[in-house]
Formats: sequence, structure tokens, C-alpha cells
Amino acid sequence: MMEEKKKQINIPEKKLNVTPLTIEELDDDIRKTVSRINQEFIDGLNFLTRHTKSVTVFGSTRFDEDNFYYKKAESIAKKLSRIGYDIITGGGPSIMEAANKGAFFSGGKGRSIGFNIELLHEQAVNPYVEDGMGFYYFFSRKFILTFSSEAFIFFPGGFGTMDEFFEILTLVQTKKIQKVPIILFGSEYWKEIDRFLDSVFLKKFKTIDEEDMGLYTITDNEQEVIRMVESSPMRKG
Repeated sequence: MMEEKKKQINIPEKKLNVTPLTIEELDDDIRKTVSRINQEFIDGLNFLTRHTKSVTVFGSTRFDEDNFYYKKAESIAKKLSRIGYDIITGGGPSIMEAANKGAFFSGGKGRSIGFNIELLHEQAVNPYVEDGMGFYYFFSRKFILTFSSEAFIFFPGGFGTMDEFFEILTLVQTKKIQKVPIILFGSEYWKEIDRFLDSVFLKKFKTIDEEDMGLYTITDNEQEVIRMVESSPMRKG
């Protein structure tokens, strides 16, 4: 009976070699964490003051150089860089690499910028990043990625891309940042997301308003992307 109760309440079979933190150690750990977070925000914001005209590009980490969207990300970034926009990405592979590559080889005034993230298995910065910085915390990195760009371009992606997409939609919807172009490139992919939002969020559960469906634009046209970016006013942050 006691053995059965022991299993039910999940008591360890042997004593674990764990030493609890003292109050002083816990306080020191909290101070170090807060200090590091604070420094990442300060460094990131100071960095952005040197790049006042920019576009941020998001998308999958799984497409190779022969992929259609990789080539489109490279082409669009190159055109934007030629007309003076810095191209900001997360500094990683695939779509991020493609966008940085386009800016790197554009011959224009726009710089190729990457904000990398420190992971357990280190994510290498792609070779086309000219300037940037690394982050330990995802949330501070995401804040800097979304802080001051004149437009956001999303290519097809996975959970991370969706996280960034809905974050920016929410910031614009709640007027935490001014309304800027949120451009979804690739109708084959984004129309599926659009249909879901329209049928489930808007019509079935009524968790968003009709006007919220107009916060983003789906396109397959590179020139439309360029026009939308050029028509966007300079961000105030």
C-alpha cells in the first residue's frame, strides 16, 4: 500500500544531488539576469540609431538556395538595398541568408544587418551579414527586430515566423507601433493563413474585426513590394 502511494505521488527513488540556492545567491542571480536583459535593450536601441531607414525580413530557416522563395527574398532585398534601405534579419540561414545576401551584393547604400540568437547548439551567423549583434534572449531580439523598420516582409515559414507575424500584427492592431506595411510574399502559402483568419477568427468566433484583416497585404509581385516600402513614411519608433 505504501509502495503504491509512493508511486502515485512520484517520490524519487534516490536522493537527488541538488543544493538549493541561498537568498543571497538567488538575489545575485536575479540582478545579473536583469542587468543582462537591460544591456541587450540598450545595445540594440543604440545600434538602431545608426540604421534609420530599414526593412525587416522574416521567413523559414529550411529553404535552400534553389528554393523559389530564397531567390525572391534575395532579389527583393537587393532592390531595396539599392534604393537605400538597410535589410535587417535574424542573421541565420535560408530566407534570412537570402535577404542578407541580396543586400550584401546590391552595390547600393543599404547595409546587410543580422541580429543573431545564442542557442544551445550555436546558430552560425550567415556570411552575408555586414553589421549586427547577438542576443541571448528571444524577447529582446524580437523587440529590436520590430522596433523601427519602415516595413516588414514575411516569406513562408514555421512556428518562429508565425510568432513574429502575430506579434507585429498585435502591435499594429493595438497601436503600440504605428501602422506600417506588413507584406506577406507568396500567395500560395499566405492565402491559407488568410482563409483561416477570415473563417475562424473573424466569422466563426468573431475574435477580430473586419478592419484587422486589412493590416497585411498578400502579394507575389516584387514591384508591389518595392512600391509599398517606398510609400511608407519614416518610422518614429
